[in-house]
Order: sequence, then structure tokens, then C-alpha cells
Amino acid sequence: MTLPGRTASPAAALRRLSRTRPQTPAQERCDLCAAPLGDEHPHVVDLESRGLMCSCRPCFLLFTDEDADQRFRAVPERCLSFGGAVLDARTWDELQIPVGLAFLFHNSALGRTVAFYPGPAGATESELPLEAWQSATERHPELTVVRPDVEALLVHRTDDGAYSCHLVPIDACYQLVGTLRSVWRGFDGGREAHAAMDAFFARVADRSRPYTGDGAP
Repeated sequence: MTLPGRTASPAAALRRLSRTRPQTPAQERCDLCAAPLGDEHPHVVDLESRGLMCSCRPCFLLFTDEDADQRFRAVPERCLSFGGAVLDARTWDELQIPVGLAFLFHNSALGRTVAFYPGPAGATESELPLEAWQSATERHPELTVVRPDVEALLVHRTDDGAYSCHLVPIDACYQLVGTLRSVWRGFDGGREAHAAMDAFFARVADRSRPYTGDGAP
């Protein structure tokens, strides 16, 4: 600290600035090979830890073979839209999902489909009744095109009772979870959370192509 009436030396001033100047954020790197990454980059899933890992393109391509016995699995980029008949109020009630927004995916480690819904604490798991899910897939076989671990069925029930249903990459779901957690206010999320959901689903709709039954990537 400089005493009253005295002037700090240039060296002291530089040292003080170096201590108080905000640090430049470190560049994000590939979790597999440490290569530098840009803002937009792919992800892979660690099937053992269930973690989502940032990846460079070369590492990502190493794990795109769905039939390979590997620890990591590349998260594909496809987005599909399903008709409103895929999930309806009856199916929603049978699955016992307590909110109007959820994503469902097959967890290969558990050997079953699980559901998560976003909220102020992040993603909360809801255990699906196995019989109800089996019944839903028997009525709508298109639900089985969701790739285990890396893709999810994202469902949004609007205030008017309509259902928006998309197949999306699993990293998009966790991106939505993180966004909502950062802006959530009050019991139902508040205006900012609802605006974030609307913007997210608008982007998903723009990226999606209608499901035609071919299961193409």
C-alpha cells in the first residue's frame, strides 16, 4: 500500500496491475489429445464414467463406429423431428414424467432407457416404468432409432397441450440443462428460462429434418 503523500514507483505500479488484471481464459483443449479447440467442437461420451468429453475432429472420427467395442462413443450431429402422434398425453402419463420438458435416452451401462428433466439444480433423473416404455415403443417403433448413450428423445409439452418431439445429440440436451440452470428463477423458471427454451427449440426445429422411417444418419 502507498502511504499518503507518496507516489508509487513504476515497478510497483506494474506489479499491482499484473496482480489485478483479469486473466485471459485458457483455450479449451481436446480431452483426449489436448489439441486446441475452437468454440464449436464435437463431443464424445465416456461409456464408463458417463461423462461428456470435448473432442477435436480427428479424435472424434476415431469413435464413430457404433459396432466397435470401445470405451468412447462419438456424439453424432443429426436432428430429426417426429410427428405429434409419437408422444401424447396418454404416453406421457404412463411414463410418469412430472414436468413438461424431458429428454430420454438409452443408458447402455444400466441396460434401460432413462429420463431427465432440467431444473434449477441441473438435470434430475426420473425412472421410467419399463413396461410403459416398452408399450410406447411397440406403438411407435420409430422411437427405437435413438442411438444408445449419444442421442436422446427431447420432448416438450406446451401450455396448449401439444407435444414437440425431436431426436437430438445428447450434448444438446446438456447444453439446454446448463443454460436453464444459469437463468432459472422461481418455481417455473421465470420469463428468461422460458425465453431460453423457446430459442433452443427454434434452433432444434431449424436443424431437424422430418423422420421418414429410414433411420438414416
